Amino acid sequence: MTCPSSRGPEGAKTSEDSILEATEGRFWRHKIQNFFVRPKRSTPFKTRVAFNVGGGDLAQRLGNAGPRGSHRPPAPGCAVGRSPQALSSLHRDTRRGPPAHERLLPKRPLRRLHVRMCAPVGGLLAALAMVFGMAVAFAPKPRITWEHRDVHLEKFHEPDIFNYSVLLLSEDKTTLYVGAREAVFALSARNISEKQHEAYWKVSEDKKAKCAEKGKSRQTECLNYIRVLQPLGASALYVCGTNAFQPTCDHLNLTSFQFLGRSEDGKGRCPFDPAQSYTSVMVDGELYSGTSYNFLGSEPIISRNSSHSPLRTEYAIPWLNEPSFVFADVMRERPDGMDSGDDRVYFFFTEVSVEYEFVFKLMIPRVARVCKGDQGGLRTLQKKWTSFLKARLICSRPDSNLVFNVLQDVFVLRAPDLKEPVIYGVFTPQLNNVGLSAVCAYNLSTAEAVFSRGKYMQSATVEQSHTKWVRYNGAVPTPRPGACINREARAANFSSSLSLPDKTLQFVKDHPLMDSSVTPIDNRPRLIRSDVNYTQIVVDRTQALDGTFYDVMFVGTDRGTLHKAVSLENEAHIIEETWLFQDSEPVQTLLLNSEQGRRFVYAGSSSGVVQAPVAFCEKHATCEDCVLARDPYCAWSSDTKACVALHQTDSPSRDLTQQMSGDTSGCRASSMPFPPPGSSSLSCRGPGSASSPQRPWPASASGSDSSLPVALLPPFLSDQAQHVHALGTFHLFCQATGPADVHFVWEKNGRELETCVPTQTHTLPDGRTHVLSWLRDAIGESAEYRCSVLSSAGNKTSRVQVTVLRHEVTHQEQWTRELAAWRAVAGEHDRMMRSWRKAWESCDKDTL
Repeated sequence: MTCPSSRGPEGAKTSEDSILEATEGRFWRHKIQNFFVRPKRSTPFKTRVAFNVGGGDLAQRLGNAGPRGSHRPPAPGCAVGRSPQALSSLHRDTRRGPPAHERLLPKRPLRRLHVRMCAPVGGLLAALAMVFGMAVAFAPKPRITWEHRDVHLEKFHEPDIFNYSVLLLSEDKTTLYVGAREAVFALSARNISEKQHEAYWKVSEDKKAKCAEKGKSRQTECLNYIRVLQPLGASALYVCGTNAFQPTCDHLNLTSFQFLGRSEDGKGRCPFDPAQSYTSVMVDGELYSGTSYNFLGSEPIISRNSSHSPLRTEYAIPWLNEPSFVFADVMRERPDGMDSGDDRVYFFFTEVSVEYEFVFKLMIPRVARVCKGDQGGLRTLQKKWTSFLKARLICSRPDSNLVFNVLQDVFVLRAPDLKEPVIYGVFTPQLNNVGLSAVCAYNLSTAEAVFSRGKYMQSATVEQSHTKWVRYNGAVPTPRPGACINREARAANFSSSLSLPDKTLQFVKDHPLMDSSVTPIDNRPRLIRSDVNYTQIVVDRTQALDGTFYDVMFVGTDRGTLHKAVSLENEAHIIEETWLFQDSEPVQTLLLNSEQGRRFVYAGSSSGVVQAPVAFCEKHATCEDCVLARDPYCAWSSDTKACVALHQTDSPSRDLTQQMSGDTSGCRASSMPFPPPGSSSLSCRGPGSASSPQRPWPASASGSDSSLPVALLPPFLSDQAQHVHALGTFHLFCQATGPADVHFVWEKNGRELETCVPTQTHTLPDGRTHVLSWLRDAIGESAEYRCSVLSSAGNKTSRVQVTVLRHEVTHQEQWTRELAAWRAVAGEHDRMMRSWRKAWESCDKDTL
């Protein structure tokens, strides 16, 4: 007797190889084969065995296998493990609410767990090897890092109010609406520190008591977290909150800014638990939402809340399998000009794979589509979607064997010069202890082609295989299942979904999953970063000085920073990194205000909202610095001798210098950032040096002028953090601008340096003095260096820790702490695999 197998849908046994060859998703076939190596054994198992390995079973460590709600006993010959251990290092922090794959990892030990173990022997080691392969140092680093104190950011925070997680811009883009815990605010979009209105929606003490009786926290969970904030005409907002695990919706009058007290049932529109995932979009006065439908969060639902035609998804694993909802939006027209017959609403989420079943739950990023005109079926799929289809989203770097399979956020870019919307997504790997993130972009037409012309998948049990769904190659009913009602359907007398034949409806009910995948533009990510977890994204399309359009990505991180990046030819360039919050708290939501002349990015977190301009052009003090930033928003003005924002300047283009290639040769001809020879000086400064350079200051800049501010210029010492070998020579640089008396003082381990440090001084045309200083040193022990700029206008300091690497630890340069931990895990599981192999071999011997 062998592990269970069954016949395919046509009644014949199907081998794994034939299924994989028949499946169009070659990408996933190769990834899965690399991910899990099939077991090599000559004799099938014939005895049921149960044993403990290494103090813990694999299912307890990496998540249970099998469909939700299925409790099948292990087949004869399939190993069973029992253990109370859990691999805590796989649990990842979250802010959006625990995605499905994170909830699978138990926080407390279970007494006993039975799991089917027909998994291959080398599977886990191959998976861990894949994680090790992700430890590649990726090129793009932020060119400049703006500390929170270095830039001017508008902020909004109300005392005792937290979780500013929902942002909405008014149609005229003059007001920013903010949904927080038990409150909604109206702020000025130009300056969010100016509060216009506020409305509070608190939970009654009676509801708090009932919530606490169900085991929830009275101080945190049993409150009203605003989760839905959607426009409802020009005079009202539709607002839904968790309301102490009794989701409720109401209308907010924008004139009086008061709730109308309608108290509509929010079940299916808003989550019960503030930690559960959710998304929603208002389309022509009807709310489309993706969330959970019950108190436990075990019934996911994509629904339309309509007075005349409410619809929802079927409660079945093939439709939605423990999804973590991310985003929803409406697509109004077909990009290729074909007759779609209807507007479509797209949903983006990550769910547990139904195509493949392994020891742990494999996560798959999805895009799903429904038709706005869907009215459900007449007999089959009554009050259910007849147009629901879903497909895989691919975001990978094939040359490095990297697969990013957890979707974090989505932004749909629309612009007049674009033929179709472009969908941007932020992804992370499922096992992400090494801090990898990627941004992929997709054309809407690619997704539409999968849904309108792609093949379907069907459920099939394959002998000794992880594959559970395969391509359907049979006849497809007419009209096409899942298609919107278009002219062709109407010509065939199918005027609505209510008139569709039962054969079509039954087919889409059983085949909601497409076989083809939605692939990114250029079949590769736009951006990959290591040592950071991206959480949110917005994208602005702007025109550079030469007329070229660039998509500028603003990506929020889990440590409270904002990365601004742009794709230049075949490389990604991170223009700058900005610390949005004083404390390192995750960016929970991003919103872009791209109105011409006043472009801002709004970021919400647990503590408040921050408003940042799309560019800090004025921070670039020289033409070279302005051009080298390669920021499509910024150009150097030879007229004002300053770096200016293109969308805010009236200067003619002939007076502006911008080169997205970073070529600064045009600076010398157009702006002369440094004065000609004769107005600069080179000095050597130390503790005993005079207060002025060896050469006199130029007459035009003599004396001190406190009206000229002192500023440290990039690169700061903190950007030069480095590891050096003992007694190896290195250099540190520091530069600043200020009044004529500006000068540097260098310190090493808190003591002023006694050596002479070269300093070069230039007088700028606007009267400021530019000072550049560089230090050459060699150390045997790690040391902290400080570069302080002193002047009559003020003082500023930058610091860096230079670490000496010993010979015996240089091997660790290749590994971060997380990777070292993974190596330990790999060793542990290698021992487990050897123990299992011995047990299985003894099982085979006993049955011979």
